[in-house]
Amino acid sequence: MIDSIDESWLTTEESEEMLSPREVEMYRTHRRDLLKWMLNQGQNPAAGVGYAEETVENRSYRLDLFYRWVWDVENGYTENITTSHANSYLKYLHPQSYSQAYKAAFQKAIRTLFRWQEHQQGKLVNWNPVIHFHSSSVPTSREALTRDERQDLREAVLDHESVPHYNSLDPDQRENWKQYLAQRFTKPKDEVTKDDFNRANSWKWPSVFWTALDAGLRPKEVERAKVSWVDTQNAILRIPSEDAVKNDNHWKVGLRERTGEILEKWIEERDTYGKYDDSELLWLTKYGNPYGSQALNRRFQTVCDEAGIKRSNRNLSWYSIRHSVGRQMVKEMSIGAAAAQLRHKSMESTLQYIRPSAEERQEALDNMG
Repeated sequence: MIDSIDESWLTTEESEEMLSPREVEMYRTHRRDLLKWMLNQGQNPAAGVGYAEETVENRSYRLDLFYRWVWDVENGYTENITTSHANSYLKYLHPQSYSQAYKAAFQKAIRTLFRWQEHQQGKLVNWNPVIHFHSSSVPTSREALTRDERQDLREAVLDHESVPHYNSLDPDQRENWKQYLAQRFTKPKDEVTKDDFNRANSWKWPSVFWTALDAGLRPKEVERAKVSWVDTQNAILRIPSEDAVKNDNHWKVGLRERTGEILEKWIEERDTYGKYDDSELLWLTKYGNPYGSQALNRRFQTVCDEAGIKRSNRNLSWYSIRHSVGRQMVKEMSIGAAAAQLRHKSMESTLQYIRPSAEERQEALDNMG
């Protein structure tokens, strides 16, 4: 039986911003009970078979989105989720431009919630969805970013969440930006200072993205990354065997010189934040938690939109960064170099990252004559 869960699954920054401190505690307790049940019994309660951790993490994220939608509708916090809420949410999703598979995933998550209500809370829930979404039975592989998109992402993240310099604003503009920063940093507007303007132009997200674009960091590696990994003088990540993901090798990963400079700026800035005083982790959320895959996917999508990278009809996620590292490294050097950069013990694992796109195959056909 699984007694503990990843605490980062319990709430998101977005849900905590909607709730009072007491409501946050109630919501975390509610979610902890639900997610433990999903891990231990969710798939087959009678047989005591739970879902895989990845499934639980994904459904917990979707349910958090659903709950926040309900709170908007109800004008406040509630744990009393009903079939009426569920049907209304499906009607809300129906005209959206999301794929059928994306919508079907929400339907599955909500059905899991109702099964938990039946088995753990004794509620009789007879839900016949007013709309049915069906996911495709054909799996889709994650799509890599192109070379140009990688550069667009690097440039966009440098401007991500930036604000004008304090001294460049007139009094009215300054007041407007103070209001924005008050909401962003969850503090009263009259307590926003010049230091908060500097803090807003943080090197954190540029350091995360630029490092990922060089090293192809998995979400788990972003979560585990420590200051001790970073050798800014030589622009290298040194990942010890005890922190490695999917194997127990010690890895030395090359970075761009500019990435090393950005990491150096971030580490210097990081030391000014109290939440890092007792932590070796390189990156934490504003609530002092490690970043999970869902938070990284949301941030990735936001920066893609800011970069003008089209996401419609594409299977883009944080892993698209990793896939692009493998593909571009093969083009520039070799499959062996890609395997080393991506920290694969076997080059067979690297093959999945280097399938050429339809456009590249068309170009090859033209060159072949």
